Amino acid sequence: MGLKQTAVNLAGIKMKNPVMTASGTFGYGLEYADLIDLDKLGAIVTKTITPEPRCGNQQPRIFELPYGLINTIGLQNVGLERLLSEKLPALRKITRTPVIASIGGYTTADYVKSVKGLAGSGVAGIELNISCPNVKTGYKLKKTNYLTISQNPGKTYRLVREVKKNTRLPLIVKLSPNVTDITEIAASAEKAGADALCLINTFPAMAYAGSGKDKYSVPIFGGLSGPCIKPLALRMVHQVCRTVKIPVVAMGGIMNGEDARDFLQAGAVAVAVGTGNFVDPGIIIDIINALQDTDGLPPRHKDTKKKGIS
Repeated sequence: MGLKQTAVNLAGIKMKNPVMTASGTFGYGLEYADLIDLDKLGAIVTKTITPEPRCGNQQPRIFELPYGLINTIGLQNVGLERLLSEKLPALRKITRTPVIASIGGYTTADYVKSVKGLAGSGVAGIELNISCPNVKTGYKLKKTNYLTISQNPGKTYRLVREVKKNTRLPLIVKLSPNVTDITEIAASAEKAGADALCLINTFPAMAYAGSGKDKYSVPIFGGLSGPCIKPLALRMVHQVCRTVKIPVVAMGGIMNGEDARDFLQAGAVAVAVGTGNFVDPGIIIDIINALQDTDGLPPRHKDTKKKGIS
């Protein structure tokens, strides 16, 4: 059986297949260049960047579990200036795969500054990360944590609307699972002008990182990801795909081709691999091959066919 056609169009971003990287799990793409063929990927999503560099949270900030991992990295990143001057130019030299820049911030102005800075940078789209559970505002007087703003439909609407006014690039809004009704947030982002959605981000969790007599001395609070969250993610993707008309990128415990097909069957246009990259850097290539070597992309149900999909 020959290879099947797996190309997709994500809100104007032409991808050779529907498999992309999840932000925060693939660095800036450069770190994996010697391990896998970047040209085989559908898209590369960069580590979330903020206008100014961040050192991230103190160690320990990764805790491995039999069924996934907890991370509390805290958005460590090089900042917008170095992304534009170093990371993106270097990445463009080694791959033609579309690059989507993930951005975060403490204020609306932070997000606007980043999207304006990314204009003309060669990125194919913007991921608006408003669902990171591992960073506090850092400002005692601020009542709004913009990095978890997707938990509020009104605040989501206002931020997405303002960011969309300042960019012509496809805007993909990253949603949090830590809400009562994710379809309400999804509909709000769509109404505000989002071109696509991606979901889900991690679930708040805790583990003890010590051992022996110190077993309970080092509690880690962070975001839970990996195979254990797949059934929860799949249900939320299924719900959102039946609520909005814009394309959906699905993520949450995708470790093999069957996992990817499940999310595509639920109505997603593309899938993003995250925790799996830590288990095996080549896992994303295995997933792409699995989709191409079987029956290609599964058919979406009639009620999950969305605008912006080809």
